[in-house]
Amino acid sequence: MPEPLVICDNLVKIYKVADLEVVALQGLDLEVTAGEIMAIVGASGSGKSTLLNILSGLDLPSAGKCIVDKHDLTRLSQAERVGYQRYTVGHIWQQNGRNLLQELTIQANVELPQVLGGVDTGRRARRAQELLELVGLKGMEKKRPVQLSGGEQQRAAIAVALANQPQLLLGDEPTGELDSTTAHEILTLLHSVNRELGLTILLVTHDVAIAALVDRTIAIRDGRTSTETVRREVPLTSASEHTPLVSSVIGLPGETHRESVLIDRVGRLQLPKEALESIVFNGRAEVRVVQDHIELWPLASRAGASPARTLHEAQALNGTTINDITPANKQNIEEEAK
Repeated sequence: MPEPLVICDNLVKIYKVADLEVVALQGLDLEVTAGEIMAIVGASGSGKSTLLNILSGLDLPSAGKCIVDKHDLTRLSQAERVGYQRYTVGHIWQQNGRNLLQELTIQANVELPQVLGGVDTGRRARRAQELLELVGLKGMEKKRPVQLSGGEQQRAAIAVALANQPQLLLGDEPTGELDSTTAHEILTLLHSVNRELGLTILLVTHDVAIAALVDRTIAIRDGRTSTETVRREVPLTSASEHTPLVSSVIGLPGETHRESVLIDRVGRLQLPKEALESIVFNGRAEVRVVQDHIELWPLASRAGASPARTLHEAQALNGTTINDITPANKQNIEEEAK
């Protein structure tokens, strides 16, 4: 199995605001394999942007471990951090003003990171032209950002982010200011970059339609990873077609879903809202630990009846990860619940 490019282990970030401490990340765990394109989703204030700022080297964690391409982000010197930001990660921000310098031409914008990296004039000009062709902006080298549409500016931003051949491309709501059609075009371009260059891409977004079109989706809740969805096939169809299906980051065909649960200090199992809604009975239930999984049964069930949900591979005794929530025999359960 490939070694992870990104490893976050028990990551904590605490901000001090006046006399208060605000916990943005509280023990977040994450691994990203080289070559993946994945999305981080979550409500406002869940910790998505904080995680991205740490991965980009713009912020430091308060505790825990964060390693990107063997760089320990908790221990970098200032010079090492500058080198990390210049060569290891590329950034695409939601606001075009953060991506491009308005005074420069598009080609000059793409060349600028290479200038800072010490690349000679001829090489950086060729590299800029290659990247602009890759993102579909050939012939627009002499234009300035104000002369481009919003989608074209994001294409230029992708070229800028790729200028110094980073190992990890980070996108902070990269389609947040675009219409749905243009956003889908940008996502398709990112897929092409991922496949052609083998580049690892991590997108932070609140748009579940975008999250439905990547290899893997991680949901963050209250500063922790709570849900993971893995897709074996990525459907590059219209994003709007998938929006109703992924409102809870559950339910697309060809995917594996993992949902974290909470076992409190007295041993009670607390299921997430989405899992509760998927169970065909309510009220009191019986929990049975059977070797490598947990079963939920109606309290009044008879011997031989099927469980309402089988939670495979549950690490019930030493963790909270539950894999593959799969329906059992619904008809039998409904009869048992009556």
